[in-house]
Amino acid sequence: MEARCVARYIRIAPRKMRLVADAVRGKNVNEAINILKFTPRYAAVPMLKAIESAVANLMNNSGDSGRANPDLLLVKTIFADEGPTLKRFMPRAQGRATPIRKRTSHLTVVIGTPDVEEAVEAKPAAEEEAVTESKPKKKTRKKKAE
Repeated sequence: MEARCVARYIRIAPRKMRLVADAVRGKNVNEAINILKFTPRYAAVPMLKAIESAVANLMNNSGDSGRANPDLLLVKTIFADEGPTLKRFMPRAQGRATPIRKRTSHLTVVIGTPDVEEAVEAKPAAEEEAVTESKPKKKTRKKKAE
């Protein structure tokens, strides 16, 4: 079960939004909300609103509100795309003007319950890592000092 929220034309550069999005990607929704509340970046505010909106969308659209437990929800995907750029000019010395680009972002958040298939696929991957770690390292010869 998934729900999404798209916040468009946010007046923050996507590069700055991605820094905050990387901090909450793949986390539990409650954990992501706590991280965003204490993140001292301007991009955390619209991201927090978008995650809360996605949770509300899931609760509203699930029909039976008891089916979707908010404690089990994950931030499945979150990304910031580039929106339109506002172009302005700043006057400079000797009659010149330099361009100012005010970038905007489109933020997309997808939340959902963890799938059973994903949990089953994650276990073999962990077992493979354990197997690779247990292999002995190759012995290398030391070079002779001349």
